[in-house]
Amino acid sequence: MNEWNIQSRAHACEACQQHFADQQAYHTLLLDVPPDLRRTDICGSCWQKQSAHDAAPPAGFISHWQGVYEAPPPVVDAIQKETAETLLRKLIEQNDPCHAAAGYILAVMLERKRVLKVKEQIVRDGQRTFIYEQPRTGDIFTIADPDLHLDQLEQVQRDVAALLEHGLNPPLTAAENQLAATPAVAIEI
Repeated sequence: MNEWNIQSRAHACEACQQHFADQQAYHTLLLDVPPDLRRTDICGSCWQKQSAHDAAPPAGFISHWQGVYEAPPPVVDAIQKETAETLLRKLIEQNDPCHAAAGYILAVMLERKRVLKVKEQIVRDGQRTFIYEQPRTGDIFTIADPDLHLDQLEQVQRDVAALLEHGLNPPLTAAENQLAATPAVAIEI
C-alpha cells in the first residue's frame, strides 16, 4: 500500500509568490516527483504564461485541475473571552454567593483538564470544601461544594457558558444601551 503525502492548497502562487485573493481562480498541477507526489498551485496569469511557453506538460505530470481559492476565516481574538482559570480567579476574588455554583463547576472542569489538583477535601458543618492547587503556580483555591441537584445543572451550565463568553461584565442589551445614553432630566419641585 502506498502512503502519499500531498500538500494542502497553497495560499500563494508558487510561480509569482502573489497571495491568492478570496474567490480567485487558481490551477493545480499534481506531479510525480519521486519519492513523493508534489502539488503546485499557480494563479491564472502564471498558468497562461506557462501554457503559452510549454506545449507539453511538465515532467512527472499526473493531473491538473482548477479551483477557486477560499480565504480562511479571520482569526477571532480569543483574548476577549475569559478562560476558565481566569474566570474562576475573578469569581473567587468577588466572593459573590450567586456565582458559587459556577465557581464550583469551573473548578471541576479545570480538575478534569488537569489544570487544578484536589489537595484536600474538608467537611465542616455538613458542607464539603475542596482545596485545589494550581501545580504550575502553586496557587491554592478553596471551593465550597454548593450541593447542586440534577435539576439545577442545566441552568448552572448556561451561567458558566455565559460567563466564559461575556465575562463578569456582560455587554449591555439594546434597551440598557439606550437607557445609558438617555440624559438625566432634573425635576424641580
